[in-house]
Amino acid sequence: MNLKSLTGIQNPDTNLDGAEQVHDQRIVIPDQFITGEDCINRKDQAWFITTQFPTDLIVQVQDITFNVHKYTLISKCGYIGRMELQSSTSTQGYDLKLENFPGGSETFEMVIKYCYGFPVDLNSSNVASLRCASEFLEMTEEFEDENLIYKTESFLTFVVLPSWKESLTVLRTCQSLSPWAENLQIVRRCCDSIARKLSRENITGDSDCEDGWWLNDLTTLRIDYFTRIITAVRAKGIKPEIIGQSIEHYARKWVPGIGMEPGLGKYTQDKNVLQVSIVSGRKDELGIGYNEEHKAIIESLLSILPPQREAVSCKFLLQMLKMARVCCASAALISELEKRIGMVLEDANVIDILIPNQTNNEHGNLPNAQEERTMHDIEVVQRLLEYYSLFEQQQQQHRNGNSNVCKLIDNYLAELARDPNFSITKFQTLAKSLSENARRCHDGLYRAIDTYLKTRPLLSEHDRRRLCKIMNCEKLSLDAGVHAAQNDRLPLRTIVQVLFSEQVKMRSAMQEKEKAPSSDNSVEDGNPLSTDREIKNLKEELQSVKTQMAGLQRDYSELQQEYEKLSNKQKNVAGWVFGWKKIKNSFQTRVDGDEPAQRRSSRLSSRVSLRDRLSMT
Repeated sequence: MNLKSLTGIQNPDTNLDGAEQVHDQRIVIPDQFITGEDCINRKDQAWFITTQFPTDLIVQVQDITFNVHKYTLISKCGYIGRMELQSSTSTQGYDLKLENFPGGSETFEMVIKYCYGFPVDLNSSNVASLRCASEFLEMTEEFEDENLIYKTESFLTFVVLPSWKESLTVLRTCQSLSPWAENLQIVRRCCDSIARKLSRENITGDSDCEDGWWLNDLTTLRIDYFTRIITAVRAKGIKPEIIGQSIEHYARKWVPGIGMEPGLGKYTQDKNVLQVSIVSGRKDELGIGYNEEHKAIIESLLSILPPQREAVSCKFLLQMLKMARVCCASAALISELEKRIGMVLEDANVIDILIPNQTNNEHGNLPNAQEERTMHDIEVVQRLLEYYSLFEQQQQQHRNGNSNVCKLIDNYLAELARDPNFSITKFQTLAKSLSENARRCHDGLYRAIDTYLKTRPLLSEHDRRRLCKIMNCEKLSLDAGVHAAQNDRLPLRTIVQVLFSEQVKMRSAMQEKEKAPSSDNSVEDGNPLSTDREIKNLKEELQSVKTQMAGLQRDYSELQQEYEKLSNKQKNVAGWVFGWKKIKNSFQTRVDGDEPAQRRSSRLSSRVSLRDRLSMT
């Protein structure tokens, strides 16, 4: 074997006369390391260095033992020189064991090569671990000029930090070097360098765009490094929309369920094999580590959300709310998230606010009885409406979001109406969460009520009345009014109110036409003029409607009196049959015993003409 000699380290020794005698030792450097397969413990792997002189130091790092020369390491490592080395015979095969050595045995092997004079190829993949290892071993310039600390620091400063790609690579390697990489400010310097480069570039928040190249790079980092970079970028004045889109992009990659369609979803991560199935708000049985990792990611992302309304979409916020509840995130963060959603609730759709009801004891909201549990959590939506109302009151100028929120809640009620455990009381409470003047049209509310009644055909008359009280018949459109007037599921009182409101609307329309001056009757582009004959016909039809309404009101009064004469809340089957027959007769034909057939036919045709007139109007 070709051997290379190295000037030995002088070791002073004192004789009995006090004179110092110096012995020169020459340490021979080998061309390469030789691996020995025979070890004391079969699980261990021994590294030997073949030289002219035998090794006198055994160092163990992780499960590997290194046979080296003591003075070769002491000449460059202050830590080795300070240690009180023990005989290998008393320490089970090694003189020194390095616990928690940064970078492990692979990094220590590179340090040994450096100490013996072998060239070490510094690159972005090993510079962080070598920097931490040199700090651990105290390889300062006190022992050698331009020692390993100097070399690694120079490489970081002049090669890594000016480069985007190199900085990202170093950051990825720092994930296994905590806390050394943190204490040596490697992480901070790389994060600041990346943030500085982003602030100077013309970046966008679209990953598919040419200027959105940086999003995919940042999603490869650990969550704590990602939050540091985003925090630094925000401080440099990047637009909140770009910050929000980067957070959404990171969440779609690392948080299960984000960006997926509603319902059963399975999320698989390529490297970490993270799989979460979410069905009705219950989490899959995963290891506790995975759940804690998801929780940490969600809480970190929520903590760096920009405060601006336009920063992130309402859909993303609601998806994060669902996942935060599943992973049992911090209650304070969930509360802040709900307030944030309340600010942009008008941008939500009904699918987004269908939040599954948590049935786990760890959420603390397990219902006492099975009948009280609904499929979706209604209390969360009520809190969102409260936050929305508070935000609306705080605004100086009126926003046009009320109509959207009303439609949202009406559609939400229509979805919940199919739930058999959704009570009338909860229906009323949720419907009244908005102010009375918020709904300009009650068509959506009527649709929800009709769906509720359709799924519960055996609902009592009393409950039907309770349910219909929250609807204002005067705010129904013409189509909804015609449908309600013919709806057998509605109570009689509601049908009468619908017909009466239609009569009032018709009367108002007639009065407006009568008050209009004759000069304004002509309109351009060939529209027909209002004539006296048309006004006369409308008056006759209005009079006919009044007559019909009077008849219906009399029938209703008679039926109400007969119902009150029945036993106090004792429901007699025969009485109910009689009552419903009476209702049917009041709407179809009012038959008198002595009334001739021709008159009955005339009365029936007049009612049919009323219905046709309403539909034509």
